[in-house]
Amino acid sequence: MTVSGPPPVRMGVVGAGFMGRQHIAFVRASAGAALAAIADPAVTVMDAACPTYPSTARMLEAEQLDAVIIANPNALHVETALECLEAGVAVLLEKPVAVSYEQSRRLVDAVERLNGRLLVGHHRRHHPAVARARAAIGGGELGQIVAVTALWSARKEPGYFTDTPWHSQPGAGVTLINAVHDLDLLRHLCGEVAEVQAMQSSRARGLEVEDTISLTLRFESGALGSLLASDAGVSPWGWDQATEETPAFPFLPDEVAYRIVGTRAALSVPNLARYGYDPSVPPDWHSPLSRTYLPVAPRGSFPAQLDHFLEVARGTTAPLVSADDASGTLALVEAAALAARTGRTVDVRRFQTTAQADDATQADDAAPDHPAPGGRDGGA
Repeated sequence: MTVSGPPPVRMGVVGAGFMGRQHIAFVRASAGAALAAIADPAVTVMDAACPTYPSTARMLEAEQLDAVIIANPNALHVETALECLEAGVAVLLEKPVAVSYEQSRRLVDAVERLNGRLLVGHHRRHHPAVARARAAIGGGELGQIVAVTALWSARKEPGYFTDTPWHSQPGAGVTLINAVHDLDLLRHLCGEVAEVQAMQSSRARGLEVEDTISLTLRFESGALGSLLASDAGVSPWGWDQATEETPAFPFLPDEVAYRIVGTRAALSVPNLARYGYDPSVPPDWHSPLSRTYLPVAPRGSFPAQLDHFLEVARGTTAPLVSADDASGTLALVEAAALAARTGRTVDVRRFQTTAQADDATQADDAAPDHPAPGGRDGGA
């Protein structure tokens, strides 16, 4: 007698660009998923070796899908996700969850209203090194966290912007495309950010969007942090270079993306090098530091994320990164952009409260004076 597992999750992919092609490859390699269709007007059946559709609506209408991975341009994320949630399918939505905090709250409300299953693709959270670092911080292995610093810099080729025009338009930029990952992990590892200061520049590329940004953060815990990100500067430093997550990046195993400083020890991520004092010496700056490595079983973020999404689609687990959680990261991104524009320190929670109040006021202003027929108002 043989015991079989659950049937493969029938999955569609929206968008077959850079990220979409990666998702397609991971779905095809997974025993728990079956690639049922692709929605992308530029992709043919011959190219994809599976049914293809010019739009998400056509795909949802023609196929019996359990789940959809959305990897189309950022500006389309929310509307596409809403379309899929309304159809009753589970959604893995590539980051950023939206191009504005206001848009992200629409999605948060829809997930709650529809009891939807939605995972946001902040894939780094699924990396085993991140889980181990979070456990070390939460378990007090580093003592009280004092400071954290993060760096991501890589020189993108000109074709990245000319071949995909939306990369150089509002809704893109190094903050929303790249640094959003780092800000999300800093929140995940060190807690919520209370205040942010920022400076940004588009001098290197001269595009409408920024190519470099520098942030200073104050966490609610009292810890301080910094993040520098650039898509115009050559460097070996950053998550993509320090892991084997993306074959397009050369792997530099001796580099790190984050350095976390505590009162008992320091930790670099993702290599998980822990620096502390041996019990035989006084725990102060005159004593030599010992370096050890926290043990962790290696695994890639994307396969781990897909396995997690399969469970989310089956309804057996809650998403590691919910729409509401990802909305918090987007609020931090927008607060940083506001700080860069104004030169002021921005209180992140006050920013969120004000933005939600403004959104509610706009919704009230747009609503009719009397309920629409059937008991639903015009904004429903």
